[in-house]
Amino acid sequence: MIQLKTLEELYLIRESAQLVSKTLGMLAKEIKPGVTTLHLDNLAYEFIKDHNAEPGFLGLYDFPNTLCISPNEEVVHGIPNKKPLEEGDIISVDCGVYKNGFYGDHAYSFQVGEVSPEVKKLLKITKESLYKGIEQCIRGKRVGDISYAIQTYCEKEGYGVVRELVGHGVGRKMHEDPQVPNYGKRGSGKVLKDGIVLAIEPMINMGTEKVIFHQDGWTVTSQDNSPSAHFEHDVAIIKGKPVLLSTFKYVHEALGISSDEEEPFQYDW
Repeated sequence: MIQLKTLEELYLIRESAQLVSKTLGMLAKEIKPGVTTLHLDNLAYEFIKDHNAEPGFLGLYDFPNTLCISPNEEVVHGIPNKKPLEEGDIISVDCGVYKNGFYGDHAYSFQVGEVSPEVKKLLKITKESLYKGIEQCIRGKRVGDISYAIQTYCEKEGYGVVRELVGHGVGRKMHEDPQVPNYGKRGSGKVLKDGIVLAIEPMINMGTEKVIFHQDGWTVTSQDNSPSAHFEHDVAIIKGKPVLLSTFKYVHEALGISSDEEEPFQYDW
């Protein structure tokens, strides 16, 4: 059952989501060749605790770490380790925070040094598809409208849209109803209403949409080992329109990126 939130609850979810955003911004400065994903995980743990919150992923379903870090062909749920990052890698960093009774859940895919033009395009299109989905978060539309917007935008570039993994509602629990697939039909699925909060997260492969679930119980890779990109925002519907609860502005500031992509989805809190 979908749990619709009051404006006061949305503000608290936003606090958690914004702390995730700040954590990703802090990490953006540290991601470089030679750094291990376990080091990034330790930095995130300390940063979240220093801000009087709890890592949302640590211990959730027995996950062993603060971050899900997924390099290259890993789609999501990668476990941090001691292997150094290399020039040309990409990594999805997915982070959760639990604060004041609510979760935030938010992800960004980073370049490690310079990457190939083909991989840059994958990151660009995946990120753009996230905003195509967010644009559909309008009162009276349906979840399938979000799904269709993401799918069509990515598939026209020849990319594989992962089927087995989906976005979701978020609030007092990390994963709430409804599920938000990145593929689907317009006009299908649950009706969108004021107070709904969605974690929308395109997971897009350069090759096949098919994936492999590994024996560690967590890691998911593309079946053909092609690179995979993953971006995620927490989005609420307020007064009939989409409002971002998370932000990439801290990442953009750290990386020197100028962007106005979030401006249509702001709310005067």
